[in-house]
Amino acid sequence: MKNLFLLLAILTASFTFGQFENQKDTTVSNPNYDQLLAEKLGGDDYGMKSYFLVILKTGTNKTTDKTLINESFRGHMNNINQLVESGKLVVAGPLGNNENNYRGIFILNNINSIEEAKDILQTDLAIKNGLLDYEIFPWYGSAALPEYLPFSEKIWKIKP
Repeated sequence: MKNLFLLLAILTASFTFGQFENQKDTTVSNPNYDQLLAEKLGGDDYGMKSYFLVILKTGTNKTTDKTLINESFRGHMNNINQLVESGKLVVAGPLGNNENNYRGIFILNNINSIEEAKDILQTDLAIKNGLLDYEIFPWYGSAALPEYLPFSEKIWKIKP
């Protein structure tokens, strides 16, 4: 009982005289936190948000029609640009050769459901024509991911 009383007395004195005041736990608070930026990007308390990761893979259409193939992949590239401009796509790129026939990835942004993601993917001519297929996964990543996009426009010499 004496020990309990002593502990309470020490804690009361510490709080009363500010011993614990103004101590910040950096695992809980971030001195660099920018609330307006976090809100603009849709970040949660961890600076993260939900996206959809799309793995593009070889489709079932095995055509050798060069015109269809070229038009489909030109449409694929145009669609990528349109999705970026509308804020729906933050990452896109090809994958190297692999045994799974995976061809590339998309990270879709500001999408509310898998169904909406599937609808958006149908706007891609290479997918629509069966030259590409896809798998979709919910993905939790940094809300700051879209912030790299303005810089990407400053570093390419030849438009893909």
